Amino acid sequence: MSDNNRKLGIIAGGGSIPAMLITHCLEQKIPFTALAIEGNADKDFFKGDSFDYKWIRIGQAGSGFKYFAQSQVTDVVMIGTIRRPSFFDLVPDLRTTAFFAHVGTKALGDDGILRAVVSEIEKDGMHVKGIHELMPELLIPQGNLTKNKPSKSDIIDIKRGLEVAFALGKLDVGQAVVVQHGLVLGVEGIEGTDELIRRCKDYRRKGDGGVLVKLRKPQQDMRIDLPTIGEQTIENAHNSGLKGIVIHAGNGLIINQKQTIALADKYGMFIIGSNPDEFLKD
Repeated sequence: MSDNNRKLGIIAGGGSIPAMLITHCLEQKIPFTALAIEGNADKDFFKGDSFDYKWIRIGQAGSGFKYFAQSQVTDVVMIGTIRRPSFFDLVPDLRTTAFFAHVGTKALGDDGILRAVVSEIEKDGMHVKGIHELMPELLIPQGNLTKNKPSKSDIIDIKRGLEVAFALGKLDVGQAVVVQHGLVLGVEGIEGTDELIRRCKDYRRKGDGGVLVKLRKPQQDMRIDLPTIGEQTIENAHNSGLKGIVIHAGNGLIINQKQTIALADKYGMFIIGSNPDEFLKD
């Protein structure tokens, strides 16, 4: 986005991507402001006055939209992880209360709520963009990215993982699954991928093997919550004894690609960018 007549609003959750995008905007002189989500966004990054931002609670979404409007934001990007609170943890402002009353229980899945949030933002005349539109280099390419390649037994696990992840995605349950020796050790729920990997360590069978598969949900908007991996994912997978990671090619993100691939090579693991349709057609 090079049109300096447009201003970007960044809704920043946890992880390193918000900082990467803000650094990109500063380097490219893209006008922006940010909403840092309390309990999620990096406190060490969102401090001082080197760029424009405002801290808000999740329940202050309505106030956040008002802040964007006052700041003359035209485009919005939602990035970073959000630890989903229960409704009892929320103390919503009036607009957020009205939002939940409007969408009701029909949008209680992650994807349903995010799509409803996109609709709410665009009601205010702002356009929601995906991180890949601003930083396309984050999209994971297709193919084996590492020196290490999957064995025949790994390929069986990968196919099983793709089948299960696709089915889970259709139900708006989660994006990730861990498979070893053809057995599903765990599926991603509200806890997120890192916790999925950690708990699956306790369920591993004797012997080697085990893969993490992450797919974009079939109905998922490309602009929001794309499956993501990075160095921390590799560390967690290695600590849990997994042999590799498969992520949706062109539909998922890889953070610090060079470093992430180098770490996988160090641990003898593989990273594959996969088109599920191509992988499952055999």
